[in-house]
Amino acid sequence: YFFISKRVYRVPDFGVWERGSKYNNGSTELHSSSVGLAKAALEAINGFNLFGNQGCSWSVIFVDLDAHNRNRQTLCSLLPRESRSHNTDAALLPCISYPAFALDDEALFSQTLDKVVRKLKGKYGFKRFLRDGYRTSLEDPNRRYYKPAEIKLFDGIECEFPIFFLYMMIDGVFRGNPKQVKEYQDLLTPVLHQTTEGYPVIPKYYYVPADFVEYEKRNPGSQKRFPSNCGRDGKLFLWGQALYIIAKLLADELISPKDIDPVQRYVPLQNQRNVSMRFSNQGPLENDLVVHVALIAESQRLQVFLNTYGIQTQTPQQVEPIQIWAQQELVKAYFHLGINEKLGLSGRPDRPIGCLGTSKIYRILGKTVVCYPIIFDLSDFYMSQDVLLLIDDIKNALQFIKQYWKMHGRPLFLVLIREDNIRGSRFNPILDMLAAFKKGIVGGVKVHVDRLQTLVSGAVVEQLDFLRISDTEELPEFKSFEELELPKHSKVKRQSSTPSAPELDQHPDIAVTEWKNKPTHEILQKLNDCSCLASQAILLGILLKREGPNFITREGTISDHIERVYRRAGSKKLWSVVRRAASLLSKVVDSLAPSITNVLVQGKQVSI
Repeated sequence: YFFISKRVYRVPDFGVWERGSKYNNGSTELHSSSVGLAKAALEAINGFNLFGNQGCSWSVIFVDLDAHNRNRQTLCSLLPRESRSHNTDAALLPCISYPAFALDDEALFSQTLDKVVRKLKGKYGFKRFLRDGYRTSLEDPNRRYYKPAEIKLFDGIECEFPIFFLYMMIDGVFRGNPKQVKEYQDLLTPVLHQTTEGYPVIPKYYYVPADFVEYEKRNPGSQKRFPSNCGRDGKLFLWGQALYIIAKLLADELISPKDIDPVQRYVPLQNQRNVSMRFSNQGPLENDLVVHVALIAESQRLQVFLNTYGIQTQTPQQVEPIQIWAQQELVKAYFHLGINEKLGLSGRPDRPIGCLGTSKIYRILGKTVVCYPIIFDLSDFYMSQDVLLLIDDIKNALQFIKQYWKMHGRPLFLVLIREDNIRGSRFNPILDMLAAFKKGIVGGVKVHVDRLQTLVSGAVVEQLDFLRISDTEELPEFKSFEELELPKHSKVKRQSSTPSAPELDQHPDIAVTEWKNKPTHEILQKLNDCSCLASQAILLGILLKREGPNFITREGTISDHIERVYRRAGSKKLWSVVRRAASLLSKVVDSLAPSITNVLVQGKQVSI
């Protein structure tokens, strides 16, 4: 098994032309063409067996669709621009058309293509980008970078590259547009050169000679341009010459599009089918996707309680032999992906599995495994205790799956319901959400709720064969989600949504200045007698600073005691107490980096 990292969406580079910023000052940028070409390559190679029919599980290319999906999001947020400084660029032509066909959005494709043609098309070819000084008469060949504002000198005299006429011809063939093919054939004919043997040769570019620069600037398009040395006098521009042969073969119908695009990326999405020897492969995007949902109750008594409200759920024991895993366990499994001691390669980095990854079924070491999304993890940070935030996260996850699920088979979304979710004022919002699941639509997304065993047949199954290791190696241990064991005949007690008097009082009845200098035994006595959680948090903070985290109180160590205060305050929504306890325990949000990444891939800016 091979694992390919796809963090192209966050890696600035120098672009196709190796100049980085439009100002050619040595700075890098995020380029649409770079992201698009990488996205297309990864989609094409996903699931490919390097040894074909004779291959094994360890010779398969694997691409993590969750991380790779950010390439798609980033590409769509960047286009129709090429980068921050490039309004448009001819490098987008091979990105959105042959050979990459990186765009799924026809409207965005048309918008991007129209912009490239409108701004860059000329009589002799396409400009690479506006104010491009490459090989112009005014560019100083002895300097690597330009001076500030120097690109203004190149306005209107940029070199024109006939190779992009060829890309437009090929695009016309792939899209069944003979008018476009004829248009660019007619434009290409005058700029071709003939060798002494009579063979057509395509020049690399056409430039404005130094003597004609001022005239060209005053009246754009009025001056004759001259071809580069590369592409005549026996010096071939190999990229252009190869593309010319392909374009002529296609235009003369001597070859067909599928001959040069064997994975059929050019085929419209609605007509795409799986290619043999691939699995978990990306197929057409469905606009009317139905997400399959399985409701899992933490305990049997919670299941009985929800059943009284007409909500049918299953417990972990009732779905056996299928195992339910947290996404962290799947991360542990993927750590073994791509390990190669001979090459010095480690496995997949310890990064969370996203919603697309947890919407598949896995076969791991002979077990059938389903995973619940990361939003249901019991986080150490107090934001996970906000049930309204959890409901919003569920709706956002479903909308994300609906928008970006691109595999054959239905996504399987596990909803994990814990007893803590229905306590106090949390119950009514959760009940409303579960009722929406039962009705079949949540946050504008169509869902189908059923037993997990029934939903398995329509899901995507991923075989993680790379975990089959030799007898000399120790098998990795994985922990499945276990049903909460409770006393028999116990019932779920839903706390009143009306807070009691102590819950309403979030303000401590003691002052820090009054108690910070008192002896430890008095603080402990006060701690034992005090029922106010806010006051307990203050006293525990004083003891923590003075005695350390392992000092013993009536409820165990100080750290354990603060943790209990933290949990109790969270269940009662005493947020000021929760924040104080969290700071004492040095708790930090565990999803900060992924959350910022999700903001950035949407084209937003974050200031720190």
